[in-house]
Amino acid sequence: MKKKVLGILVTSAIVGTMLMGCGSGSSGTTTAAPAAAVENDTKAQDSKPEESAQETPAAETEAVSSEGFNPDKEAGVSIEDVREQFGSAVPYGSQEIVAGAVAKQFQNEYWRTLKEGYEEGARLASEAGINIKIDVQAALDENDEQGQLAILNNMINKKYSVLLLSPISDGNLVPGVESAVEKNIPVLNVNDGLIANAPNFVGPKADQNGELAAEWISKQLDGKGQVAIVIGMPKAFAARQRTEGFENWMAANSPDIEIVAKQNADWDRNKAKELTETWIKNYPDLKAIFCNNDGMALGVVEAVKESGKDILIVGVDGIGEAYDSIRKGELSATIDSFPFYKAQIALECALRELAGQELPRVIWTPQALIDSTNVDMDAKEIINWVPTEYKAQ
Repeated sequence: MKKKVLGILVTSAIVGTMLMGCGSGSSGTTTAAPAAAVENDTKAQDSKPEESAQETPAAETEAVSSEGFNPDKEAGVSIEDVREQFGSAVPYGSQEIVAGAVAKQFQNEYWRTLKEGYEEGARLASEAGINIKIDVQAALDENDEQGQLAILNNMINKKYSVLLLSPISDGNLVPGVESAVEKNIPVLNVNDGLIANAPNFVGPKADQNGELAAEWISKQLDGKGQVAIVIGMPKAFAARQRTEGFENWMAANSPDIEIVAKQNADWDRNKAKELTETWIKNYPDLKAIFCNNDGMALGVVEAVKESGKDILIVGVDGIGEAYDSIRKGELSATIDSFPFYKAQIALECALRELAGQELPRVIWTPQALIDSTNVDMDAKEIINWVPTEYKAQ
């Protein structure tokens, strides 16, 4: 089904809240701490037994081809806009729905929380009367691109009703999506990386992750000082966009902030720690470090604590361990994109597609900067969360 992109700018209250730096946890609990959503497992680490990252003048951030599709450049809409256009309640019939969701890997708390969000959304839909099952699987790790594709192909062979996909790279799931589209199975690209041939993208505006971090750091430093960036994997769209958003905001708004170093740490906590140890030696005046995810940020926290330096550290994802670290006064801030609620938004969009609603190509999900001022605020209150409604056809 050919999709049309609506030229609608996101001006909802959620975005306004995000830009003010308010937020809460990634879980579905009534408190902000997302650790509850993963049964208090707040020690998720992205570390792998790989060699230490060596500093280079610039990070390897060339994009894998995604045929020119960049959701950050699209005029996306919020879930509130979708509900206003198509009706607040999702129509449903009596047919059985089997939804398949594919994540990157479950060692990272972020993806476990996304899984729980899918399962919560399916539970609520079932309680409302929808005959739905959901199967959420993931690759062994973030290098297992072929394994992730095999999971997708198996779901297609089983003729699942709809697919929600978070690929490891911009290209690894493209063949599977091509097959799904040929079989008229709706496909939604959730969060990252990119799938150029997926009809819909649901997730946060990735470059805004970096913008929110840059704005917060600039305010703390009064617009002056040396900063560095720890980047994720070069194949990952989110890593590229988060970095670009940070750099562009600083260039446009804080010319006296100097980005003295940036380097890939491949989402790896240990690599980020070792990289930071090198930076602390080479840049004694370093004032802040922005990390593309919380796992790496927590590795940076370890290095900074050991050095005795006073360096601001900002991560992305809003995992439970990051919230705990902020409460302890260690991690300075994180950008939370609320995966527990993001998954429910994605599932709602999938059910709308199955009901015949032709959604816009890009649907934005909420995000917010979390620091010591709002770390204990209620996520539902911060993002004005309204659960999905359903009506029988």
